[in-house]
Amino acid sequence: MGISESFIAHLIELRTRLLHVAVALLVVFICLFPWASDLYALLAQPLLAKLPKGGQMIATDVTTPFFVPLKVAMMAALLIALPYILYQLWRFVAPGLYAHEKRLVVPLIVASTLLFFCGMAFAYFAVFPVVFGFITASAPQGVAVMTDIDKYLSFVLGMFVAFGVTFQVPVAVVLLVRMNIVGVEKLREIRSYVIVGAFILGAIFTPPDVVSQFMLAIPLWLLYEAGIVVASWMVKGKTKPA
Repeated sequence: MGISESFIAHLIELRTRLLHVAVALLVVFICLFPWASDLYALLAQPLLAKLPKGGQMIATDVTTPFFVPLKVAMMAALLIALPYILYQLWRFVAPGLYAHEKRLVVPLIVASTLLFFCGMAFAYFAVFPVVFGFITASAPQGVAVMTDIDKYLSFVLGMFVAFGVTFQVPVAVVLLVRMNIVGVEKLREIRSYVIVGAFILGAIFTPPDVVSQFMLAIPLWLLYEAGIVVASWMVKGKTKPA
């Protein structure tokens, strides 16, 4: 097979995988669409629970009450279909990988996905109640906290991404060691810098209260330590004599 024929074959394979992904996302989204408003209510529950009795959220644009729940349904569809999306990605790249690369890629993809979900769950169940409790308690006397639903969604998505990426630290550490970019001992030496960086990131990506900053910085540090432990185990297993 010539170069051009091989390239066309790859494009056809890519189109097939993308088509499968699009169909899966569409099917899941259609199934979730009737419950779009319920999904948004579930997403807004951490804030609604901290508002004073009778407190509510508002929609400042005419189309916001329709499109914001739609966005939440799309986000939920993406999360539900993510394992299948990653499977299609794997089907596309697997033929070009060596056996040892396949043994490394599959666990990393699975671990990365699970850790991202764990980061989102940690933000929703642990961080949001603290953050929204601080925000509502800090409102001046006579000021009613009535957040726009679109801005709330943007804030929540930003926090989900921040904590989801934070929980990828063990995967990043393992990859750095596995690719011989940095050694385990060097990772241990720079531990103090990582801790300082974790608190700086916590101050940037969380509201201006100490508790929220700690709730991002401490998990980041602990996940870094977990990555060192896993990387050390992998290095020992690699150097162990047959």
